[in-house]
Amino acid sequence: MSIAEILDTMEYGPAPESDKEARAWIAALGGETKLFIGGQWRKAKSGESFETASPATGEVLVKIAQAGPADVDAAVKAAAKAQPGWAALSGHQRARYLYALARLIQRHSRLFAVLEALDNGKPIRETRDIDIPLVARHFYHHAGWAQLIDTELAGREALGVCGQIIPWNFPLLMLSWKIAPAIALGNTVVLKPAEYTSLTALLFAEMCQKAGLPEGVVNIVTGDGATGEQIVNHPGIAKIAFTGSTDVGRKIREATAGTGKSLTLELGGKSPFIVFDDADLDAAVEGVVDAIWFNQGQVCCAGSRLLVQESIHNRFVSKLTARMETLRVGDPLDKAIDIGAIVHPVQLARIRELVDAGVKEGAELHQPKAGLPAKGCFYPPTLLTNVHPASTVSRVEIFGPVLVATTFRTPAEAVELANNTEYGLAASVWSETLSLALDIAPKLKCGVVWVNGTNMFDAGVGFGGYKESGFGREGGREGLAAYSKPKWIAKAKPITDKPAPQASGDVVSTGFIDRTAKLYIGGKQARPDGGYSRPVLSPAGALVGEVGEGNRKDIRNAVEAARKAAGWATASEHNRAQILYYIAENLEARAAEFAERLSAMTGRRKADTAREVAASVSRLFSYGAWADKFEGAVHKPPLRGVALAMNEPLGILAIACPEEPGLLGFVSTFAPAIVMGNRVVVVPSASQALAATDFYQVLETSDVPAGVVNIVTGDRAALALELAKHEEVDGLWWFGSAATAGNLEKASAGNLKQVWTETVQRDWFSPAQGEGTDFLAKATQVKNIWVPYGE
Repeated sequence: MSIAEILDTMEYGPAPESDKEARAWIAALGGETKLFIGGQWRKAKSGESFETASPATGEVLVKIAQAGPADVDAAVKAAAKAQPGWAALSGHQRARYLYALARLIQRHSRLFAVLEALDNGKPIRETRDIDIPLVARHFYHHAGWAQLIDTELAGREALGVCGQIIPWNFPLLMLSWKIAPAIALGNTVVLKPAEYTSLTALLFAEMCQKAGLPEGVVNIVTGDGATGEQIVNHPGIAKIAFTGSTDVGRKIREATAGTGKSLTLELGGKSPFIVFDDADLDAAVEGVVDAIWFNQGQVCCAGSRLLVQESIHNRFVSKLTARMETLRVGDPLDKAIDIGAIVHPVQLARIRELVDAGVKEGAELHQPKAGLPAKGCFYPPTLLTNVHPASTVSRVEIFGPVLVATTFRTPAEAVELANNTEYGLAASVWSETLSLALDIAPKLKCGVVWVNGTNMFDAGVGFGGYKESGFGREGGREGLAAYSKPKWIAKAKPITDKPAPQASGDVVSTGFIDRTAKLYIGGKQARPDGGYSRPVLSPAGALVGEVGEGNRKDIRNAVEAARKAAGWATASEHNRAQILYYIAENLEARAAEFAERLSAMTGRRKADTAREVAASVSRLFSYGAWADKFEGAVHKPPLRGVALAMNEPLGILAIACPEEPGLLGFVSTFAPAIVMGNRVVVVPSASQALAATDFYQVLETSDVPAGVVNIVTGDRAALALELAKHEEVDGLWWFGSAATAGNLEKASAGNLKQVWTETVQRDWFSPAQGEGTDFLAKATQVKNIWVPYGE
């Protein structure tokens, strides 16, 4: 086509990218790939393999080795062998390796970009301009963390061998999100790429060799879901990091329960794209293009639910459908196309099935008139309007280029619709009134909010979800910390259940009026639903008092009371601090009574129990002090804008306190939770339960709003299990035996609540172990709000 013809028609392309070098690299594989284990290329011991094909043409590219149990075991052993030496290197030495990897990725950026487009089907413009630069950015960023590790994460150490399982939608980018922070801290990894898209992971393994990375630090094992399952179940792995579907994430939560493995899950999403009537509509239309048609909509945080203010709905849809007519679908290696190929025929069939279901349920279908390529896995950009919030396409993650549209009238209704999903990964808010956008953002139950933008990512800004979108963060300081643990844990002894004393028939007389203590629910004393009580005995078996025997209905009532106290989360930090100080003052005023009660329950000297009461008062003051100081951060990613990292409460947090010390363990766990804005359901020590039931008299006189602290006494393990199952509980802390911890972790998979099970003994009197930012971090989740600026 001549220049004159181009100027006359103003048509784009074609502008094909050469795949010569990528084809040569694939040819050099010899028809079948190998596994990268211990720094060497090895054939799969299983002898099995499967084909990987280009989604755009259906052409088989190469056979991928299927790693079996023996291969996974060899990879884990290689990683375990390498880990002590790798962790022993200085931060500077590890940083140099990460810098080298970043440079190698940049040097081979075009090869990576073309190979990714061939293997995955995404447009070359995206792999070239977005994916690969971000991959290099992650290695550069985490090289910096490796350099600074001794000062910035002092007192923490590597976890060990990390098993990492990544999806097919961003093959190399997800690899960098996982590997870079892990090895920066001294961990070693066994990574399994997705079966559809393994090639760039194998090319990355070659970069590890070129960088001189010590053998066994990075191991790449390819295979299908069975290989991933073997990684999850391997006893030699200390942490599992998984990105993928919620269904598989739930299975991994169940499989790792009771193993002691650390776990982060980045799962599915059904993210809202909210457009207010004062938005720049043309800009918002372009935002939609980036939100749902980027990477063919195969993005976990894709803005797949369009919520448009009713007054502008028709005008916005008209602009959007006109823009859809200009989108080009075609060969991923054509630099002029907008939408590439769906990754696999199975995924294409799922998209078609769900769109058909939406139409049958009453949705109106909008697709551009332009045809699709004759062969390959292609699907047109699709808009479904007149969609009810309860319809299938509004609830289910389609994972394709399909947008569903719903209207709202008020900001409050927009928030309600946006949060009406089991997912909570991301959201996009469009308004020219910044005060409105920043008012809406904290109300959205998700981990990332983009204001007047979408799909912005950076290594320095954490990414991850709430609810069934998983837990933990990738990137940022919080993502880095997830690959480490406190050094003191290595020498800590496991918690063991002590046998209960046998009743002697004696009665201990204290200064308290002896009566059966009630539960404390919704700011009121409540009799247990079952009508039963349990004795609290001294070590010699003497009766000290009785407490209520809580049951499932009492847990239900306590959670409902906590739900009604949602306003606590929006109380100012200063207000929450003042209440903590007030609790401390009222506890101190009754210090002698509490010391006497503790002495009766434990048999310890009153001087010792007085020390525990004093430590409890001090701890309350500490968390009052932290209330307005455990703040977020303002990140400066490499774009014109900022990302506000905000610490938000989990919501309703269940706490099964340590068995001892009864008062200090109770205070040390509920105080950091409520000072961060959570409402709590607390199951106190069984053997020292009277310390907690006496404490509700302190709460009653300290201006604590009803429902913020709820206390249910009884069998700790049984009550914690009910809390783990409860769908409205957002997080659970357990301090106790490993056997019970496993049951709780497995039960928590229902709504994928965040669970912290600690099965080793802490020194609760030590400020280094008994209080501090570790507790505050467990009581919060980070929301990153991206705010671009400029014209």
